[in-house]
Amino acid sequence: MQLIIVNNEQTARQFLEVHVLLNKDVEGWIRPLDKDINSVFDRERNKAFRHGECVRWILKDGNGQLIGRMAAFVSKKYKNKGDECPVGGIGFFDCIDNQEAANLLFDTGKQWLQERGMEAMDGPINFGERNNWWGLLTEGYYEPLYAMNFNPPYYVRLFEQYGFQVFFHQICYGMKVADTLQPKFYDRHAAIAADPAFKAVHLRKNDLRKFAEDFCTVYNKAWAKHGGGKDMGKAQAIALFKQMKPLLDEKIAWFVYHQEEPIAIWLNLPDLNQYIKLMNGKFGLLQKLKFLYLKQMGYCKKMTGIIFGVVPEFQGKGVDAFTIVEGAKLIQSGAVKYVDYEMQWIGDFNPKMQNVAESLGASPSRQLTTYRYLFDRSKPFHRHPIIG
Repeated sequence: MQLIIVNNEQTARQFLEVHVLLNKDVEGWIRPLDKDINSVFDRERNKAFRHGECVRWILKDGNGQLIGRMAAFVSKKYKNKGDECPVGGIGFFDCIDNQEAANLLFDTGKQWLQERGMEAMDGPINFGERNNWWGLLTEGYYEPLYAMNFNPPYYVRLFEQYGFQVFFHQICYGMKVADTLQPKFYDRHAAIAADPAFKAVHLRKNDLRKFAEDFCTVYNKAWAKHGGGKDMGKAQAIALFKQMKPLLDEKIAWFVYHQEEPIAIWLNLPDLNQYIKLMNGKFGLLQKLKFLYLKQMGYCKKMTGIIFGVVPEFQGKGVDAFTIVEGAKLIQSGAVKYVDYEMQWIGDFNPKMQNVAESLGASPSRQLTTYRYLFDRSKPFHRHPIIG
């Protein structure tokens, strides 16, 4: 076997090709956009390079055939609650069903990380935000959501036989858009709705800057400090919303205010993978025109929950129910044409958010798993601690 560092156009192209070769016949697989994968490793586009570095490899057999790939990365910003040692990451793993080949990839990543002072590695994870390319698919082998990892079932064996252990499970929840909400939602909603200081509105694209800034306010209060995160700047939030604008559906993105101050967000998007599965990894002019046409025709019937949260001072007071019922009034009225709803992953270390999903009437739809491998095999292993 031959392990080759990705350091030119040809090897970068082969890094994309090996994923296609190993997954193209796996039922449910959707080819990611080439540009989305390439952007992870682009110093100009990925801000993670400001705080870390990464490397990629491709693996060939004795006949020169592509049989695997992997990336490894370190970042000063990568931290999890309870970490007792510096941890690096591996990701974008693909491999034939051969433990020797997998071990070569894992050993190489381990050595590279050890040379940079790491004492453990998590994987498969992303060199960047946790909402993309995070975790190994361990349950629910059907069409993934946008920017979600997908792999054959045997990858679980390759990871676990090497010695990786479950650090945490990432659970997605699904339901039908038309499903009736539980009665307790309406009871809790009524208590908040009786107070005129509260109001819920859906996003309006003609006032995108305001909603981006309101998103920033709620995000910084509710999430920024989890997992070693930092505050989001208003400019960053505005840039994010401008990037999402072509995909945004105003009627499924909701904000709640108390005395005009933003206190909750429920951001949903059409599942972009419903379009991407028709693009064969490309997104040039023809694909963009196709996307705009399909969007105009209402082709996408699946919406996905991206983020839901309430600022700390209003948690446990019914604002979550108020947000959902106000949104459901419009979403379930026929004003939108979605049939299926699936929420992005919730860590099993976050029972509070799991309870929100389950009380909504959703049930687990798929599971991804973040594994951890301690380089010192004599050290005790600890799973991600419970939060909330």
